[in-house]
Amino acid sequence: MSERSRTTWQDVRADVLDRIRSRDWKPGDLIPTEVELAAEFGCARATVNRALRAVAEDGLLDRRRKIGTRVARHPVRRATMRIPILRHEIEARGGAYAHRLLQRENRLPPAAVRGRMALLPTARALRLRALHLADDEPYAFEDRWVNVDAVPTIAAADLTQLSANEWLVAQAPFTSGDLTFGALRPGAATAAHLGTTKDHALFSIERLTWNDATAITLVRLTFHPGYELRMTL
Repeated sequence: MSERSRTTWQDVRADVLDRIRSRDWKPGDLIPTEVELAAEFGCARATVNRALRAVAEDGLLDRRRKIGTRVARHPVRRATMRIPILRHEIEARGGAYAHRLLQRENRLPPAAVRGRMALLPTARALRLRALHLADDEPYAFEDRWVNVDAVPTIAAADLTQLSANEWLVAQAPFTSGDLTFGALRPGAATAAHLGTTKDHALFSIERLTWNDATAITLVRLTFHPGYELRMTL
């Protein structure tokens, strides 16, 4: 096997990061071209290109067409967020998890939902409502729409034993998503499920995930009073 075939984009990325962190390449420095780096590492130019794109996505390189690639003067640390599985979240806090599927219905979604998910007027979607519990106390109320055309196997899934949250994370990979965080006054039904009143503003997350241009699911999670969101940067 040749040296060229042994060099991966991960190898190139690791070396580039070492040079940036050791200040061999200082902030603002113009780094060698892809052709020069490919010759140095003994690999294809496409391998170098992928490695530099990965470092640029981390905010450490500034790539400009026809100008070249420079080490970022002011690196931006980018946060990556994974879709949390509520069972894992509750168990990590020392609680006993349970969930109740309250509604399952295949129906035409309202116009606002169709618009958000870019669905045709005749497209049906799976409407799911569920309550997640920690130590038998309300933790989060889930109101979800699933594009069955994007995830046809969900039609036969038993979502009473495994929550839609956990099932979709395992079975429906996504390429992008939109997140909205906020505090809202719940409707009467949501408030009742969470053991509170309509007067309390509750923390909520609305999430829309996509597989390329196809919407997978639109979900709003409304959490119990006093909920704290924990994230790791």
